[in-house]
Order: sequence, then structure tokens, then C-alpha cells
Amino acid sequence: MGIFSRRRTETLEPDTPAGGGVAVLDLDPSLRTLTGHWVIDRPHSRIGFSVRHAMVTTVRGAFADYDSSLYFDGTRPEESRAELVIRVASVDTGVEQRDAHIAGTDFFDARRFPEMSFRSTSTVHNGGGTFLMRGDLTIRDVTRPVDLQLDYLGSVLDPFGFERAGFDGTTTIDRTDWGLVYNQRLEAGGTMVSEKVRLQFDISAIRASRPE
Repeated sequence: MGIFSRRRTETLEPDTPAGGGVAVLDLDPSLRTLTGHWVIDRPHSRIGFSVRHAMVTTVRGAFADYDSSLYFDGTRPEESRAELVIRVASVDTGVEQRDAHIAGTDFFDARRFPEMSFRSTSTVHNGGGTFLMRGDLTIRDVTRPVDLQLDYLGSVLDPFGFERAGFDGTTTIDRTDWGLVYNQRLEAGGTMVSEKVRLQFDISAIRASRPE
């Protein structure tokens, strides 16, 4: 969402069908070859968000500066883990004045809290190339759990010899849970900025030459 911490992840307890025995979710065979350490290729990835503005439109933004540590286990997905540390002052919504406001004291307060992070705590395989990654999201020194829907998009050896794997991750949070409470009321009702924020992780990961 990258996204892979060094904590040991929880093991998925398989479902037991009514007739007895153990039901095993199908795992894409191509995932087995991906086991190992990866890093996010920033020029070809997007760590972003979207939020409703003035009740009628959506503002989208992304963060340009972050570090990632990823480990994916294609045989035992529950062992997969992620860590992502983002410099919040790198926010980019396409409007300089708005970026300064978001990085300022009304929202991220980047001078006091320069980084936000996601660190996974468990990964569950939901079948095929779909996973649920749970983790701790820290913003302004407030840490709360979030669930990240993570979808495997495929892998390829690119023309430059890099082994790439693609993932999409999404989750929706209530920003006020992390102390991001700034808002303005609209005369006709509602608020200027929605409390609900959708986080989006469009990831092109490159296999690391050594463990991160």
C-alpha cells in the first residue's frame, strides 16, 4: 500500500468445509517465483490519495518522496510484509498553494511531523492474486490500524533486465482519527473537505539485489 515490515505476520487459518477436511485457497502459480525482497520503483509508481472537495468534486494528490521495504512470499503469503515511510512535505496535488496548506499546520504539520508511515502486521490470502494486508498507519504521531486491499497485477522482466511485479492497494480512512480535523462548513450544508480519504498504492516493485 510499499509496504512490508519486519514483524512476523499472522498465519491465516484455513476454512473448514461442512464435509470435513481443509479448504485451501488457490494461489496463482506465478506468485511462487516472486518470493524475495523488493523495493518500489518510484518513477513508475504512485502513492496517492483522493478526497471529496466542497461536496461536488474530488481532489487527487500523491507523495513523491518515500522509502519502501517489501518482502513477498509467493508460497506462504502470510509471511509477506511491508513498510513505507513517506515525507509528507512531498505532497503534490498540482496546485502549489494547496500543497503548502496540506503540508502546513491545518493538516500534516510537516515541520513537527515530517513523516507518516505504514507498517504491516499481517497478510491474508483471499484467493487468486487478492490479499488483505493489515497494518499500522501513523500520521502526526498517531498510530491506528488499517486494512489494505492488495491485488497482484502480474510480473515481467523489463528490457533493462529488471524483474518487476505490480500491485494495487486501496483503503479508506477517516482522517479525523489521526487528528486531521481542519474543515470549513458550507453555507448550503456539508463541509469543504470530506473526512473520508481514499488511499491508493499503485506499485511497480523491482526485485532487490539484497535483502532490505
